[in-house]
Amino acid sequence: MNTTTAAVVRTPGADAPAELSTVELAIVTLPAPAADEVLVSVAAATINPVDVAVVSGFWHSIGAITQTEHTGLGWDVAGTVLAVGSAVTALAAGDRVAGLHAGVDHAVGSAADHVLLPASAVALVPETLDLVAAASLPLNALTAAQLLDLLGTPTPGATLLVTGAAGAVGGHALRLAARLGWTVTGLARESDRDYVESAGATFTSALPEAPTFDAVADTAVLAEVAVAAVVDGGRYAGVIPVAVPEGVRGVTTTAVMAAPDGERLASLLAQAAEGLLDTRVHATLPLAEADKAVRTVAAGGVRGRVVVLP
Repeated sequence: MNTTTAAVVRTPGADAPAELSTVELAIVTLPAPAADEVLVSVAAATINPVDVAVVSGFWHSIGAITQTEHTGLGWDVAGTVLAVGSAVTALAAGDRVAGLHAGVDHAVGSAADHVLLPASAVALVPETLDLVAAASLPLNALTAAQLLDLLGTPTPGATLLVTGAAGAVGGHALRLAARLGWTVTGLARESDRDYVESAGATFTSALPEAPTFDAVADTAVLAEVAVAAVVDGGRYAGVIPVAVPEGVRGVTTTAVMAAPDGERLASLLAQAAEGLLDTRVHATLPLAEADKAVRTVAAGGVRGRVVVLP
């Protein structure tokens, strides 16, 4: 058995008693790795909007969390393998890895000093990519890649609008879509024009007045407003599976639920090491300030990841 110090929520929601800390550190016992698991010493983890929703009580309110004592925070992780399960052959102690600790119903998330992960959710980090940068990638880069999967292979000249194009998922979607062959336009604030254009996309700060694009990757969750930008018979893919807008005019609508994929993540990490994907970091904070990290993400408007360092 091992123990880990983890950022957790005991009393989620705005109605939590004032004397209770919403986000705190807890010492939690971890079992030895199962046959298909790896134990990772965490070097960096990130806080995401999904963690803010844990702290706010949203996931508890819809019955997605069943933890009775506390709920761990964090999905992205990068660090060093300490031990591997008996069936794991592709990884070994000492390997530098990144991975996705998916789901919200955990006693321990990646915002901890140690975490257990399925080996299939982990990928080796290229030597030229530091672990803080690597931790910025798994959730958002995999979400972007799997979001584009839902839109299918573009035909020559097919046009794609990425909403929220300067955001964490949207920024990756811009770059990945262009390499897939889409003709990409990025919807963002005027202040983000340089960022969008640096990704090789056409910048726009406003949605079109009439259906214009063959497909929309809606990372800004504009929903019906974004569907209206798609031509008849086109495709829409969003990032909120529980709130897929209705398809109209023959537009197909769907949404992505990011899933761990170590093989896909290895490719994305390699692209980041080559400078083909960005690894923006807004701030790094010690694990002891995980509450501040959550508040920073909740405030919105940041460009780059908020990373906690055990």
